[in-house]
Amino acid sequence: MVNLLFTELLKLKRSKMFLISILGAMVAPFMVVVASYVYIKTKNPVQLITFVELFSEANLYTVLVIGVPLYGVITAYLFSREYLEDTLKNILTIPVSRISFIISKLMVLFMWIILLTVVAWGLILLLGVLGQFKGLSLLLIAKSFGNFMKGGILLFILSTPIVLVAVVMKNYVPTIIFTIVITLINVMSGSSEHRGLFPWAAAGDIANETLPSTYPAEISYIAIFTTSIIGFIATIVYFKKVDIH
Repeated sequence: MVNLLFTELLKLKRSKMFLISILGAMVAPFMVVVASYVYIKTKNPVQLITFVELFSEANLYTVLVIGVPLYGVITAYLFSREYLEDTLKNILTIPVSRISFIISKLMVLFMWIILLTVVAWGLILLLGVLGQFKGLSLLLIAKSFGNFMKGGILLFILSTPIVLVAVVMKNYVPTIIFTIVITLINVMSGSSEHRGLFPWAAAGDIANETLPSTYPAEISYIAIFTTSIIGFIATIVYFKKVDIH
C-alpha cells in the first residue's frame, strides 16, 4: 500500500495536471473577490462587502460549481491514466492487490482535494486582505477554514460514483460529462427547498451552513453517505471482477 501511494505521488510530481488543478482551484476565489471589488468601485461605492460574504460566496462556488467538475477531472486522470496508457495489466502482475490499488488512488485523491481546498481558502484570505475588505477576525478565519474543509471532505466522500464512472468507462470524457450534469443539477436546484435531497447540493449547503429546514439534516447526510457507499462498493466489486487486457 505504501509503495503504491509513493508511486502515485511520484507520478504527480512529473505531471502538468497538478499545476493545472491548482490554477483551477484559484478560479472561484479570484472571481468572487474581483467581482465584489468591481461592484463596490463602479456600482455601489457605499455598500460594504465583508469577509463573511467573501468566504461564503467563494466556498459556495468552490463546492457547487467549480469543485465537482475540477475534482471530476482529477478523478478521471487518476483512475483512467493506466487504462489509457495501457500499463494497468503490468501493474497488477507485480502482484498488487486490486483493492489496495483503488485505495491508494483514493488516498491521493483525498490529499489532492484537501490541498486544493487549502489553496482556495488561502487565496480568498489573501485577496481579501489586499482588497482591504472589512470584518476579518481570528474567529472568522477559523470558522471559514472549517467550512472550506467540510466542503472538500464532503466532495471527496461523494467522489466514489465519479470513480465508478471512470473505472467502468476507462476514459475522461464520460466522467467529465457526468460531473457537468451534477453541476447543472446543483445550479438548477439552487433555489429549491428540496435541494437537500440531492447529495452534491446538500454538501454545498452543509459546508456553508445554509441547509434548508425542509427536511431534517440527517436526511441530507444519509443521502451523501449512501451515495458514497454504493459508489465505493460498486467500484470495488467491478474492479475485482473485470478482466484487464
